[in-house]
Amino acid sequence: MSATPHQKRRRILAAVAGLTTVGALVAAMPAGAHDRGHGHGQGRTVDVQLLSFNDLHGNLQPPAGSAGRVTHANEDGTTRTIDAGGAEYLATHLRQARAGHKYSITAAAGDMIGASPMLSGLFHDEPTIEALNELELDVTSVGNHEFDEGAKELSRIQNGGCHEKDGCFEEGKEFEGADFPFLTSNVTDEKTGRPLLDPYFIWERDGVRIGFIGVTLEGTPNIVSAEGIKGLKFADEVEAINKYTRILERKGVRSIVALIHEGGSPASASYNYNCDSPGPGDGISGPIVDIAKNVSPQVDALVTGHTHQAYACTVPDPSGTPRTVTSAASFGKLYTDTTLTYDRRTRDIVRTSVASANHVVTRDVPKAEDMTKLIDRWNVLAAPIANRPVGYISADIDNPFDAPEKPLGNLIADAQLEGLAPADKGGAQLALMNPGGIRAPLTHATSAGGEGDGVVTYGEAFTVQPFTNMMTAVDLTGAQLITTLQQQVSGANLAAPKILQVSKGFTYTLDMTKTGADRIVVGSVKLNGEAIDPAKTYRVAMNEFLAGGGDGFAVLKEHRNKLVGASDLDVLTAYFAAHSSPSAPLAPPATGRITVVK
Repeated sequence: MSATPHQKRRRILAAVAGLTTVGALVAAMPAGAHDRGHGHGQGRTVDVQLLSFNDLHGNLQPPAGSAGRVTHANEDGTTRTIDAGGAEYLATHLRQARAGHKYSITAAAGDMIGASPMLSGLFHDEPTIEALNELELDVTSVGNHEFDEGAKELSRIQNGGCHEKDGCFEEGKEFEGADFPFLTSNVTDEKTGRPLLDPYFIWERDGVRIGFIGVTLEGTPNIVSAEGIKGLKFADEVEAINKYTRILERKGVRSIVALIHEGGSPASASYNYNCDSPGPGDGISGPIVDIAKNVSPQVDALVTGHTHQAYACTVPDPSGTPRTVTSAASFGKLYTDTTLTYDRRTRDIVRTSVASANHVVTRDVPKAEDMTKLIDRWNVLAAPIANRPVGYISADIDNPFDAPEKPLGNLIADAQLEGLAPADKGGAQLALMNPGGIRAPLTHATSAGGEGDGVVTYGEAFTVQPFTNMMTAVDLTGAQLITTLQQQVSGANLAAPKILQVSKGFTYTLDMTKTGADRIVVGSVKLNGEAIDPAKTYRVAMNEFLAGGGDGFAVLKEHRNKLVGASDLDVLTAYFAAHSSPSAPLAPPATGRITVVK
């Protein structure tokens, strides 16, 4: 008989009782060295199934357009795309994968909530937590987006209760919270030094014990609202994992998995790319590589996220032994299936027997009925707001992940400029939009996963910009504007550039043959054809996240004369109302504001 939510929560509390830290790993043993139990609890070794995913971001319904596709590399060198994702299908795939496995754990690497489509975001992500409870998620780390509404709200998400401002969403029903623990070992209270949440979790069944350590992106303060993380300290991921590894070892836990909300970038966008070719980890780059090379050899596997990339490869640990590092893209389009062979005598994972692969959450399987009922229930509550038309488009307005300039980014920047250009609204002359704040494309054509009706609803607009950031108009000097552009490709953004989307009339050249700040051709930076004057003051529209120095744009905190306006979502819907109608839909904006030299 399956456990009730309250029974499951009691198991969680028992598993993490006596909190104080982490474990060790014994020398790897050759595959087949002992009689294997194949997950049925017999013999010296048993196979433990680890199912994992990351960066769901509240995508309960299938993501639309390119956001809902994965790329498969064929043996002949060609590629094909596969429509993927949706909680109804994810539930079916996970349940099918678990069949026949006595020892099966489901874990996640953060950003389960935050930046969510309207179905979840409108209700402060309660629908997603309910869905994850139904999915029988065992444990997750805390991602940066779990802090979108602040630490106090994250505590409510964990423990339950009605929202502080909006109350309960269904009459007579109170939100019960997550049946699984959110882990973060490197986020502490600045005053007390104590972890914000549980740093680790011990999973146990029939004497098989595996410890999970969760860490949050150390750079979280650069990419979330400062108010939401006030009073918190974000420490180095490696130091935190190694600290709690030693604590788990003292507790007798020798099999350890790290759930890390930080990731890397494989050399190919195909989910089935072999990033161990020609050697372990040779096909992957980014922050996770350094983390993997420095995390204690006692940790057996790393489940990662944040970059929304797909990989299942090995990176040598500090002792030189290959260790599994995985990520399952984003939005529930993939899940990773990892086999951990557990040695009952050593209580450790036989590292040479670890096998891992990503699998597509295809939409050709039966929908999970419980997920369908859950989604339908919340859709009924959201319908009066979500289905209201706010605009019309003539074609897809895309948000390509790997393009410096995005049609949808141009549209949003233009809307922000128009909304804050009037003298009484701020007198803005140009607008800057952070690319990470654009969460989904606007789809039109049925072939792209859209409805084909050209109508943009409030729910679709909300999915594009779910943060409800307030807009600001500020003074920046020309020198500060140029520095802002340089900070896109230097400093905190050197390894992974964050190219701001700019409003019409603002142009410049990005020279990718150079490095760092030199990639910005200073003489090319112009407003309405006139070179930016370093000594002149310009009025610039941007959201409060950017105005606070978010995404590594420290110079933007030096602004002056800030005027706060409407929310980014209100500005976008107002732009649609002014520029589109059923008979004259809005066309995708042309690109060409950023000239890229390769």
